[in-house]
Amino acid sequence: MTDAPVARFALFALDCPDPLELARFYSAITGWPVTGPTDTDPDWVELDPGGAGATLAFQQISEGEFTPPEWPGQVRPQRGHVDFDVPDLDAGEAAVLALGAVKHETQPAPESFRVFLDPIGHPFCLVRA
Repeated sequence: MTDAPVARFALFALDCPDPLELARFYSAITGWPVTGPTDTDPDWVELDPGGAGATLAFQQISEGEFTPPEWPGQVRPQRGHVDFDVPDLDAGEAAVLALGAVKHETQPAPESFRVFLDPIGHPFCLVRA
């Protein structure tokens, strides 16, 4: 058995009805520019982390196929979420709310991390760095 990794983590993709719109929201959080869609791949948009490592991508699914998860419930559970480190939770919260995020009513550890929903209902967290 070898200790060599099998793969390198490249991106985390979110399904959504409008990839460009959701990419712009996360671009405003990260500062990473939006790349795509292209003529050859009109249903796929990514953020360009500028060599910083893994990125976020957004894949189009039809409006009727998308149902936002209900966290912390298990009727429609989340299948993943994104965490963002911030130096100041209060300042980070104000910034993401101004961008269109919604603060989730459930906050398990608000002094350490805070849970939000993006404009279409995907949960994400701001974590005190």
